Amino acid sequence: MPTTQIFCASTLYGAATLAAAVDSDLFDEAERRVLLVFNNSATPETTLPLDRMPGFEPLRAHFDAVLSWNEAIRPFHPGAWTPRADDIPLFERYLRLLWGLGDDRVELVLESIQVTPALTVAQLFTGAPVHVYADGLMSYGPTRNKLDPLVGTRVRRLLHLDLVPGLTPLLLTEFDVPAQIVPTGAFLKVLRELADTVEDLPVLPDNSALLLGQYLSALNILSADQEENLHVRMLRGAVDRGHRSVVFKPHPTAPARFSRALETEAEKLGVDLTVLDTPVLAEVLFEKARPGLVVGCFSTALFTAAEFYDLPVARIGTETLLDRLTPYQNSNRVPVVLADAVLPDLEQRKGEEPLPAEELTELIAAVGFTQQDRIYPARRATAEKYLAKRLRPRTQRYFRKKRLTSLGLPGGIPERLAFLPHNSTARRVVRQARALKKAVKR
Repeated sequence: MPTTQIFCASTLYGAATLAAAVDSDLFDEAERRVLLVFNNSATPETTLPLDRMPGFEPLRAHFDAVLSWNEAIRPFHPGAWTPRADDIPLFERYLRLLWGLGDDRVELVLESIQVTPALTVAQLFTGAPVHVYADGLMSYGPTRNKLDPLVGTRVRRLLHLDLVPGLTPLLLTEFDVPAQIVPTGAFLKVLRELADTVEDLPVLPDNSALLLGQYLSALNILSADQEENLHVRMLRGAVDRGHRSVVFKPHPTAPARFSRALETEAEKLGVDLTVLDTPVLAEVLFEKARPGLVVGCFSTALFTAAEFYDLPVARIGTETLLDRLTPYQNSNRVPVVLADAVLPDLEQRKGEEPLPAEELTELIAAVGFTQQDRIYPARRATAEKYLAKRLRPRTQRYFRKKRLTSLGLPGGIPERLAFLPHNSTARRVVRQARALKKAVKR
């Protein structure tokens, strides 16, 4: 029976990762390999789909065809549409007819399998083996939601770039899914091909500082004003480090006001500021020029710059983000923790040095358990050990006292209550006693 492999991607970075995996022979031979493009933006009709972005053309050659998920389910939004259970066989037949799959055996290669649209694709092709790949740092964190075993048990492996050497992803380990590294050399080769096709980029000054915008206000992590202030702090920090030429790469969907605020500050400081209007990967800039410093909050590009291009990097704003991320289970938490723990502080504050590499594995396991204790109950012992020995002012920000208390973990329960058993009944009694005490005081 012929096999068709369907590779799903929503970003250039993800598509480049897939192309590198294909080039590295990480997939069995197949009669047909197609790239299925997702456009998950809030208004897909007004934003460029992946296959029309600058630099995509070299990626097209790695696949036999490029298909659009948005076109297949129009007029529904990819992030919101899921079929009714009774309609799944009907929609599978529809997609097989639309994409010319016939009776082919289908293999799926998905990103962000915990949520739509990737989860929807997995559910529609019932029984198809699944490979998951990581588009960035989130794979080092826990699975965002409890995954249906009918999907989770079909996952064969997790492919990821070695962004944090020595650290194994936590994602999908509840299903004993093994992790496999996509070779760095293959990924860099794909990026060079991509960079060679991107034109109309301004010539970047030597030894310039590159500031990476992420549009955090769109994720409701910061307000627009707070994000503007963060960019200004990036600029000031780069100037304090001696950089007189600064390049700002805004997020493709960020408002123009972010750039204007920086332009005003750059004029005050007497700094040469270049704002990049072309929506390209930061890695394209690393290929075409070597910035003297790369600055960001928790962008994956900070890690590719440091690990793959050996560029100086610095993070800023992570402590604020850790405090503002809601809910505590927010899937951005582990990426922010990693940026805060691994990368140097832009403002070079005392006590902000990167954590020892040997501490990272236990730290991420502890954070992952506190985020998703019901998915990873076996990680409790590791979390208790880490919190008992390693919790200190430098690491306290990674955990919320209220969360530690609710889970009965070290660092949460006051010492005078430490004798209480770590069970839900005891914790409920404590909460009721505190509420009664407050009521009496009133």
